[in-house]
Amino acid sequence: MEPIDRGWLDVGDGHRIHYEQCGAADGPAAVFLHGGPGSGCSPRHRGLPGPGWRVVLFDQRGCGRSTPHGECRSNTTADLVADIERLRTHLGIDRWLVFGGSWGASLALAYCAQHRDACLGAILRGIFLTGAGDIDWFFNGAGQLLPEHWATLAAIAPPDRRTALAAWYFDAVAGEDEEVRIDAVRRWMDWEEALSRPGSPPPPAGTASREAASARIAKYRLQAHYLRRECFMGESRALDFARGMQGLPTAILHGRLDLVCRPSNAWILHRALPGSRLQFVDGAGHSPFDTPMAQALAAAGRHFLAHGSFAGWPAGPAA
Repeated sequence: MEPIDRGWLDVGDGHRIHYEQCGAADGPAAVFLHGGPGSGCSPRHRGLPGPGWRVVLFDQRGCGRSTPHGECRSNTTADLVADIERLRTHLGIDRWLVFGGSWGASLALAYCAQHRDACLGAILRGIFLTGAGDIDWFFNGAGQLLPEHWATLAAIAPPDRRTALAAWYFDAVAGEDEEVRIDAVRRWMDWEEALSRPGSPPPPAGTASREAASARIAKYRLQAHYLRRECFMGESRALDFARGMQGLPTAILHGRLDLVCRPSNAWILHRALPGSRLQFVDGAGHSPFDTPMAQALAAAGRHFLAHGSFAGWPAGPAA
């Protein structure tokens, strides 16, 4: 799917965000919020949440094609929420469906709660509640499930730092030692891949080009900037945002096999947001492109397009 429009928006503080629009130009609008923090949009995201939508994608501050790449200054959750609203106004959109996964779902909570009148509803996938428990799970707790992969992740850190591995990684990717930065980013990336696709063979080993290595360091430095600060949110505030969304049509989807973000997060969010609809997707992990999850997301998008709500979704029993 090729964009029908693309451009840049100056959002202040020296930042410009890249955006594109895809799909049905005359359809209802849906904004896609990518994960990370620090990742970016890709062509594969253009088809979400399915046919019939005017899909708006943008790279958050410091991410993807937005400039300056990897910049952490003037880069907080509050800044990103303001950018989403600036983009909506810039594009002349009255209201839109907010669609996000992982960190994108967290950002969606913050945006929807603070700009509720601009939202038609929300589709939230792979729930990340941004608190210390989630971050510790990723860097330590999940090691109980994939101990051999975790051993590789932890091996680079001094033994006395391994019980607080997240803090060591945050320091390493922002540090001055280039060799340590490159090695830490590679191990962090491989660990995330192992959790995202349990049982799959590891990606082929190889040496990244200098440009690719620099881009990866920028991504993970920005991610560390957010995670070190619990994404300027934390679990209690994330759930406060959820309570502020009560009455807004909201679909929550979470892969049963998700090892990056615990399925219990989706249940906690569902309980905090009365009226939300929850589907645990069998056979899916953290990726939106796992076939069962891609199908479930498309079904949620179709249902909302047809009915303007998630009542009666999913077709089977909902949690």
